[in-house]
Amino acid sequence: MSGSDTSLRLDKWLWYARFFKTRAMATRVIASGRFRLDGEVMSKPHRAAKIGHTLTFAQGSNIRVIKILALGGRRGPASEATSLYEDLAPPQAKRRRKTEHPPDFEAREKGAGRPTKRERRHIARLKPGLCGDIN
Repeated sequence: MSGSDTSLRLDKWLWYARFFKTRAMATRVIASGRFRLDGEVMSKPHRAAKIGHTLTFAQGSNIRVIKILALGGRRGPASEATSLYEDLAPPQAKRRRKTEHPPDFEAREKGAGRPTKRERRHIARLKPGLCGDIN
């Protein structure tokens, strides 16, 4: 069984390394055609993952670039899963909202309750592109 010691199904490895919650999700991402193994586009989840391979794929809004360091034998705790790979992607800063505080016309005092219909219409006129915009 030396073949099983040197390689592992790609979808299984991604599940072991905790990149996806289920193996089926890992399979779908690989089959979508937006997954690269050593720079080549992959579409087959049964492809063998080997130590030293580099994986590139989208996970949420992040692009992950991963180097396989170990294959693993089970889906263990997160601390064990992080020892299976090295993250090669540069750290991405979390996106912040453009404004930290709501605009003055949206500011309400604590305990003031919900805006009235008249106040909501006034707010809608001040915000461009809202469905309540009559003008």
